[in-house]
Amino acid sequence: MALLKSMSGLWSTNNYSSDIINMNILVTGANGQLGQAIRAQSHRLQNHNIVFTDVISNDMLETILLDITSEDAVRSVCKSAQINVIINCAAYTDVEKAETDFEMANLINCDAVRNLATVAKECDITLIHISTDYVYDSRKAAPYVETDEKHPINVYASTKYAGEVAIHEVGCKFILFRTAWMFSGFGSNFMKTMLRLTAEKETLNVVYDQVGTPTYAPELVSIIFKVIDEDKLDMTGEYNFTNEGSVSWYDFAVAINYLSGHNCKVNPCSSEEYGSKVIRPNYSVLDKSKVKKTFGITIPHWLISVSYTHLTLPTTER
Repeated sequence: MALLKSMSGLWSTNNYSSDIINMNILVTGANGQLGQAIRAQSHRLQNHNIVFTDVISNDMLETILLDITSEDAVRSVCKSAQINVIINCAAYTDVEKAETDFEMANLINCDAVRNLATVAKECDITLIHISTDYVYDSRKAAPYVETDEKHPINVYASTKYAGEVAIHEVGCKFILFRTAWMFSGFGSNFMKTMLRLTAEKETLNVVYDQVGTPTYAPELVSIIFKVIDEDKLDMTGEYNFTNEGSVSWYDFAVAINYLSGHNCKVNPCSSEEYGSKVIRPNYSVLDKSKVKKTFGITIPHWLISVSYTHLTLPTTER
């Protein structure tokens, strides 16, 4: 209960009630994990109108169909709805599959992003785009700052970085958040996978030599909403955003297993032993000094957010 009260207090500071003029906000990829997290908190942007779009319909979620790989389709929706802000939650995120599916990964992570940026520039729209820790080179032993060298080490990362480059080339107004290891009660993510596997299996091997920081999707939503509702859309630039702290995938899994009360024995293994087909960063912790200073925020430790998420999940998913 103390933890729930703590989290409730943290979120209570984000019940926005701005007096600024209403804006029309387009959310792409609205049926994915981050898109659903935005839906769940959309009441916090009560002064604005939100248009939820995706390329695939969902009978449970009100969705306008939009294929962002079509520049004309994006332009049509943005003009008809008089959009002021685009929040791009759409992405090709299957890191393994991307290795053999470059064309589709690049279409969604780069070409579609260029379409959004192009229309944003034409229509004086601010593009809020979500990128990844994978764009960095994995050679540092200290948290990455926004200006560190970008050196993608797999296809997924290369296409995400190409999307970042496209935004810069087009020259639209933008705010770019690089994030990592996203989890929540929505969609598919590592936390939900571990909850399932630790319930089903007696033992489980998880890599210990990849270190980063999880991101609780509603925390990312909170900073996005703050930018919009406090009219900070002129703070163009790139910002790193995750929860605080750092952890390996193994330690993350151990924490999830412990919180769930499951009896699975989680064992550490190396990336080589795990045998993945794709190279992933060994170290991708992000420095969040810029985003905290620019927007005046504090960010909870990842373990607090994991604990809160677990407590609020339906019992059938724990």
